[in-house]
Amino acid sequence: MQQLINQKGIARIIAVFCFTVLMASAASAQKFAYVDTEYILSQLPDYKSAQKKLDEYAETWQKELDAKYAAIDKMYKNYQAEEVLLNSEQKKERQAAIVKKEKEAKTYQQEKFGFEGELFKKREQLIKPIQDRVYDAIQTIAKREDLDFIFDKGGDMIMLFSNARYDKSDDILEELGITPLDEKDKDKDDGNPPTDDLPPQD
Repeated sequence: MQQLINQKGIARIIAVFCFTVLMASAASAQKFAYVDTEYILSQLPDYKSAQKKLDEYAETWQKELDAKYAAIDKMYKNYQAEEVLLNSEQKKERQAAIVKKEKEAKTYQQEKFGFEGELFKKREQLIKPIQDRVYDAIQTIAKREDLDFIFDKGGDMIMLFSNARYDKSDDILEELGITPLDEKDKDKDDGNPPTDDLPPQD
C-alpha cells in the first residue's frame, strides 16, 4: 500500500516536471520585445505641442478657479468683520451668498478638472489621436517582425532588467517618421549626466 502511494507521488512529480518543461519550451519559442511609450511620445513634436496647449488650458482655468476662491475668502472675512453689526436676517443673507459662491466654484472646478470635464475632453481631442498613431506603429512593427508580445517599459509593469536589444522604441519612431536620438542625446534628454563627464572614482 505504501509502495503504491509512493508510486503515485512520483508519477505526480514527473507529470508536474514535464508540464513545467513544456511550458518553458513554449515560452522560449515566443518572440517578444518592449517599447518605452513615454520616450516615444516625448520625441513627437505634435505631442509636445498638444501637451503645451493642455498646460495652457489648465493654467488659465486654474487662475480663474483661484480667483473665485479668493473672492469667496474675501467675502467670508468681510462677513466675520461685520458680523456683530448685522441682524439675524442680514447674517442669513450673507451666509447664503457665501455658500452660493462656494457651490459655483466647486461646480466650475468639476466642469474644468473633473472626470470627463473640459480638460479631460481636451486631452482626448489632442492626445488620443497621437497615442493611436503610436499604437498603430507598434502593431505594424509587431506584425513585420512576427512578435508575440510587446511590453511597455513606460507603463505600470515593473521591468527590473531590460536588454536594449529587445527595445523597439526607436523602430517605432522611425515608423512614425521621427529620427531617434543617439545614445548621448538620450542621456541628456533623460536628465542623466553623460558618463564621459563623470569624475574618476577612487
